[in-house]
Amino acid sequence: MALTCKRSAVLVTLGLALARFCSACNTAVVGTSRRPDIPAIAEYFGTKARYEEVNPDLINNILTVHTSVAHLPYGDCTPVHVTAVIRHGTRYPTAKNVRKIRQLYELVLEKSRDSGEGWLQEIRSKWEMWYHDGMDGQLVEKGQFDHRNLAVRLATVFPTLLSKDNLLSDRLRFITSSKHRCVDSIGAFQEGLTALWQLNGTDIPPSSLPQHDDDLMRFFDHCKKFVEDVEKNKTALIEVDLFMSKSEMKRVQEKVADRLQILESDISPDLIEAAFHLCSYEFAIKKVNSPWCNLFDLEDAKVLEYRNDLKQYWKRGYGYEINRKSSCPLFHDLFRRLDRAENESRINGHVSEAATVQVGHAETLLPLLSLMGFFKDEMPLTSDNFALQQGRTFRTSRIVPYASNLLVVLHRCRDTHRVQLLLNEKPLTFPHMSDPAPEYDTVKDFYRDLLQGCDFKKECQLSTNSCKKSSGCGEL
Repeated sequence: MALTCKRSAVLVTLGLALARFCSACNTAVVGTSRRPDIPAIAEYFGTKARYEEVNPDLINNILTVHTSVAHLPYGDCTPVHVTAVIRHGTRYPTAKNVRKIRQLYELVLEKSRDSGEGWLQEIRSKWEMWYHDGMDGQLVEKGQFDHRNLAVRLATVFPTLLSKDNLLSDRLRFITSSKHRCVDSIGAFQEGLTALWQLNGTDIPPSSLPQHDDDLMRFFDHCKKFVEDVEKNKTALIEVDLFMSKSEMKRVQEKVADRLQILESDISPDLIEAAFHLCSYEFAIKKVNSPWCNLFDLEDAKVLEYRNDLKQYWKRGYGYEINRKSSCPLFHDLFRRLDRAENESRINGHVSEAATVQVGHAETLLPLLSLMGFFKDEMPLTSDNFALQQGRTFRTSRIVPYASNLLVVLHRCRDTHRVQLLLNEKPLTFPHMSDPAPEYDTVKDFYRDLLQGCDFKKECQLSTNSCKKSSGCGEL
């Protein structure tokens, strides 16, 4: 059942933050209509989507949780360990995207004509280019807010794992990517916990301070085969390039040019994408339904979301085998923690590591989820099948918004151990299984080939058959 946290320590410490962001409470979805502060296209922002679009209950109260997700339907089960892999919170655009936004703004000022639309006049006369290169993907205040409150909600759902006693007794581990937005996110997560438990930052044991580990959280940077065959390969994303010339994208270009009263040739697909991202940044960072959002209707948003999903599919998902195989270190790390917890629980009933919190990127989560077989559609995403993919499961807006999280929970039951998955605080079943929490041995058997293989050094080694930048890669 739904439960609203009412702990005074949290409200005192987070009161100012809650007040600052309480305008979100006036933007909730009511029935089938949306409040005017929420862009109608907000659920199509892909990797730049707010977490609240995945969990609308949080719009009304950011500390709302569903404690029932922790109770398994078998009776006499107790959670003994959780590993949480979490994306960083809401961030500023990168310097590269800031430059595109600036180019777009200058284009509108120079070439757009007065069409009698108030929103366009607002862009031309009132909107200010407040983004600058120095922001470069840094965590924003809303991103800290994301993680502080996520920490409180998870501690409320799993109070025996994420607990004050476990922190003080050195049973919690915190690991992060070295990127500043991740370091700041995990710091905010810990702030949420210490506020909840009325602790000072100095109360955190040294061993529980965040450890930087890019081998785990940025494995893709260290996989030579991925870097050469995909990251640096100009033809690896050919499906994305082809989609830019399809009728769906052409139609979006025509409509945006018409709304701006400029020539189609003046607005490139890159600048259309910049405008779409700008709408998402204004909403996620400032909580405003920006006039830039008026450039797109729902059909446009679906096309642009698909364009983003194509990129993620071919660069981080199922497009190439090395995308998902690059996550082998994180996969093995997860199961080593589960193995150790299961063994300790079975032998003496006490698990030395109750919870592990790992903060990384969308590029961390997507390959791992793909490696484990989640969100794999019958047909691959290509430039030709937009219309056929409207019901696809591979939708990054739903899978990896800001602060997205995968929780792997080990439960000790009467005569066995079971594994439960939560994605963005909602139950997720393993591929080809209907059991909400299968026995741990069943899960290991399902992933036997990966557990016995998935050798990072071997998978990421460049070979003579490795794709060349000039020739491209076929689907593997």
